[in-house]
Amino acid sequence: MEQDIRAEGRGRPEVGAMARDVRRDRIGRVMAYEGGQVWLRPLAGGLEWTARPDDVRSVSLSESLSARVAEANRRSSGTR
Repeated sequence: MEQDIRAEGRGRPEVGAMARDVRRDRIGRVMAYEGGQVWLRPLAGGLEWTARPDDVRSVSLSESLSARVAEANRRSSGTR
């Protein structure tokens, strides 16, 4: 969580931080910046997707907590 808080308010989320792809309205974890793209992975794991750097922003602390609670609820109910 510390990485998420440190990245908050910056223009470019750090690798490992949570970020929102505003074009797709999805939150994921930043895995890499490569080839002019940002690689994001769903919080529950799975296939990464790419986004344009201009479409990715840091998430607020409340967005981060909401995303983590939603993911924990999905895991406990057995859905993805």
